[in-house]
Amino acid sequence: MRKLITILLALSLSLLPVLSVAELAGTVSDDYEPLWKFAEPYGFKLGGCFGIGDMFNATYMDFLDDHFISLTCTNETKAYSLLDQAASKASEDGMPRMNYRGADTMIQWAADHGKVVRGHVLVWDAYMTTWFFHEGYDDTQPLADEETMRARLASYIDQVITHFEEKFPGVIYCWDVVNEAIGDNANEWDASDARHLRTTRGGTPNIFLNQIGADYVEYSFLCARETVEKLGVDIRLFYNDYNMFMDEKRTAALALAESINSYAKNEDGTDRKLIDGIGMQGYLGGYGVQEGCLEEHLITDVKESIEIYSALGLEVQLTEMAVRNFEKDLYKEHDEFYSRLFSEVFMKANTDGSNPLTAVCIWGLVNASPFDKNSYVYKLNSPYGCLLANNCKINTCFDAVYHTLKGD
Repeated sequence: MRKLITILLALSLSLLPVLSVAELAGTVSDDYEPLWKFAEPYGFKLGGCFGIGDMFNATYMDFLDDHFISLTCTNETKAYSLLDQAASKASEDGMPRMNYRGADTMIQWAADHGKVVRGHVLVWDAYMTTWFFHEGYDDTQPLADEETMRARLASYIDQVITHFEEKFPGVIYCWDVVNEAIGDNANEWDASDARHLRTTRGGTPNIFLNQIGADYVEYSFLCARETVEKLGVDIRLFYNDYNMFMDEKRTAALALAESINSYAKNEDGTDRKLIDGIGMQGYLGGYGVQEGCLEEHLITDVKESIEIYSALGLEVQLTEMAVRNFEKDLYKEHDEFYSRLFSEVFMKANTDGSNPLTAVCIWGLVNASPFDKNSYVYKLNSPYGCLLANNCKINTCFDAVYHTLKGD
């Protein structure tokens, strides 16, 4: 039945070339062929995201299943979700222990539906459980010393990567090893540090930096590399951050990547490559406001940044993309912008044979409610910028991207 509907839809579209995108748009995801299959010839995986709560929404999960090949768990594979305090306190070797129940449920769904997964994320200072850094995994006790913490971090990274690879072989194809370690403002990093590693986030000290050391990012990548080599698998290792297409942060990211790849040596004395790529979060436009949205330079900035990172030998993934729009009457401009992002940037990124762009993963999938302008989701994804409306019906921007990728 789905194939018949697709054929009839295609015929109807061919007979109506003069209609607008809005008039051609389908209403539900199975009005369309799989979107990810049209991205595949251009050399990049098309991805989406889901949380454990989304698994109770059959319409949303069907949409993911229909149109995306690469999935990302929004929170459930982060350290603060996995770490188990009681089990860590009881561990005989003193190393941390995890509860994988929720994450395993999600990765199992991905595996059952033929998807691959971006592991997100091993090390992130935001929202991190502070007991991880204390003696006996107890906040009431003193902070553990640096040697203890480096051992805990190495064990955590090794256990997590190993668990998912052994239980779901080949499903997690890459990991964001470290997330958002570069500061935004001059008072958030040491002026002498070209990497701009954040010393503080919103006034809260970076506990990884303080308790593990100024090399905690590089050390994390070394630990991850040791694990994937021990397992004998090709799991790609990424640094992930927002605003990575902006000059100052991009310059800091390049310095950080160079530092990571010069941190350890091979047996012959050459630099050991620890980082494979850059996760360039794609939150495009103003945060909670229309100012900055749909601006021409954003398309150029993303395109040039892919080229710049690639020149350093790094692959690039757009890891958390939301093409923001806060004005309902600008949907046509938003559709055109979204379409151009694909046609002028993503679909041309790999044409020279170097194939720097390996995935585009969209987080702005469902419109935020337009009535709660103070909510985090409203500001992050916007109320009129996502592929789906609040009821999970297809928005015209999905249709625009679909026909752009398909070549109509």
